[in-house]
Amino acid sequence: MKYSKATNYALHTMLHLVAIAPDKPVGVQQLADKQGVSPTYLSKILTKLVKAGLIESVSGAGGGYQLKGRREDISFLDIIHAVEGTASLFDCCGSQDSRCAIHRVMLAAENAMEQKLKETKMIELADAWPR
Repeated sequence: MKYSKATNYALHTMLHLVAIAPDKPVGVQQLADKQGVSPTYLSKILTKLVKAGLIESVSGAGGGYQLKGRREDISFLDIIHAVEGTASLFDCCGSQDSRCAIHRVMLAAENAMEQKLKETKMIELADAWPR
């Protein structure tokens, strides 16, 4: 199973905002430089995080992006869903037939993974994040 590079950048961006700057805006250039990615590409990812309600854009001098909600509430799953969407990772022959044994096993595994990602909050990693 593999997530896109965009999810990788989103997770690292959110961890930076949770750990380093929970109460102040950070510019897209600074966030992009930290990860070695273009600001244009990262802006597209940030737009998805804004639409998901995880961060907000702050205009003006000293503006940028900052957390919208409580940093203690942000889970890995919130971020992954913001970037990847909520569609199932497994498509059993184009069918969601609950009678298919393979589909049941894959769905159970996916549900277990999603539960772990939902339980794991970004704040748990904040203390170990290099500043």
